[in-house]
Amino acid sequence: MAALIPKTFLQIAKAPGIGAVASVQVCNYSQKPRIIKNPSLANMKRGTGGRSSFNGIVCTVFGGNGFIGKHVIGRLGRMGTQIIIPYRKDFYDVQSLKLCGDLGQVLFHPFDLRDEDSILKCIKYSNVVINCIGCDWETKNFKYDDVHVDGAARLARICKQNGVERFIHLSCLNANPEPEPIFLEDGSKFLKSKWEGEWAVKREFPDATIIRPSDVYGTEDRFLVAYSHRWRLHMRGLPLGKNKGEDIEKQPVWVGDVAAGIVAVIKDYKSAGRTYQFVGSNRYKLSDLLDWFHEMLRRESVEYGYRRLNIKYTPLFNLKVSLTEMLSTAYPIGYLHWEGLEKDHTSDKIIKGVPTLEDLGIVITDIEMQLPWEIKPLRYDGNYEIAVGEYQDITPPKPIASAAQN
Repeated sequence: MAALIPKTFLQIAKAPGIGAVASVQVCNYSQKPRIIKNPSLANMKRGTGGRSSFNGIVCTVFGGNGFIGKHVIGRLGRMGTQIIIPYRKDFYDVQSLKLCGDLGQVLFHPFDLRDEDSILKCIKYSNVVINCIGCDWETKNFKYDDVHVDGAARLARICKQNGVERFIHLSCLNANPEPEPIFLEDGSKFLKSKWEGEWAVKREFPDATIIRPSDVYGTEDRFLVAYSHRWRLHMRGLPLGKNKGEDIEKQPVWVGDVAAGIVAVIKDYKSAGRTYQFVGSNRYKLSDLLDWFHEMLRRESVEYGYRRLNIKYTPLFNLKVSLTEMLSTAYPIGYLHWEGLEKDHTSDKIIKGVPTLEDLGIVITDIEMQLPWEIKPLRYDGNYEIAVGEYQDITPPKPIASAAQN
């Protein structure tokens, strides 16, 4: 095999700790050599770099048809990665992702999170696996623990047993074994399951990289869409707890930065076994963010009547949340459910010493620059053409000091 590959790209060497002959390959996207544990012509990079080449990475992205997964696949395809996208519904739900890569570089395979044989087929030829699977609400088929704990541990175990080099797991910034109860008596089961999922993955795959993103905004997200949906309103007001949102601090991050951070983790071999927290560049009060959102949505006027309400004094809204959970269990209308409210009312906690996007060399996009473009399709009366000077310039909210915790 070595005779078929130029010596400038392949050097046969004994790699310590691997126990077999390994290959050292210099990648066009990194200055560091990448150790290939099982050298073959299939996993050697080809081409000069970019979309119409192969960078030597075969990556399986679980949850690739989700909000974050789509952006990750787009960036992987742009750098010449061969991508396997497992799907559990209809193929037509994911077929549009084939355009993210060059011809023959994006492959699909059906799978079930409880079927180990189907998982094995999806990761059999991969050297990198990314787990973007998650559920914001429980259904009759999948509870939080089924997806975030048992499912994640199953993926990590199968990847470890079959020689996958890198396993990247998406968690949540505020993951906590004992979350603060706000509306639910026992606190958020979502945040608790995310914490347990991290430890379950670490037990099965000690070198796994954990990503903890804050609230992620972007096209088709569940952050801006939830707050802009009419079902989230009550009497043209927005019910909030904790002093109408004044005591809640958020540090949202753009989905493009999250995807860029995941790709940077793949490139950096030193990131194996580490935990990263992906947050935005600035920190804000949730009340200021929501006022800014609705001003850009043109819902701040007297005619529309936008205002923030105290959720303690809106019993009909509380009843609406409970009825929404009961009547629309698969997809709650407007993403309105108690677990979502519990998570939204939890302030982002930044842990001191845990690396962030800046440590990966990512220039974080300011929300003041990106969010107006993202929120434009959700704007009230969006087809209306604005005359020059008809609306005053919208002033972004002022950031507050970051509160990193030990």
